[in-house]
Amino acid sequence: MNKKQILSLLASSLRAERARKNYTQEKLSELSSISMEYLSRIENEKVCPTILVVANIAMALDIPIDKLLPLDELKK
Repeated sequence: MNKKQILSLLASSLRAERARKNYTQEKLSELSSISMEYLSRIENEKVCPTILVVANIAMALDIPIDKLLPLDELKK
């Protein structure tokens, strides 16, 4: 799987989990201490966040990090 595919998987997982929690980008931004602009750029596949950023988002969503980056999907 290449970088573009990984970013796409992360973005779609993030949008789905955020929607499942009924969080706006603003709400998730506050909970994860990540700017709303940066969060939007992650969801739109414009940036490649560090693992620390992904971990902060997962903790804010109260989900394991592998829900945002499902390893089974990455292996395909």
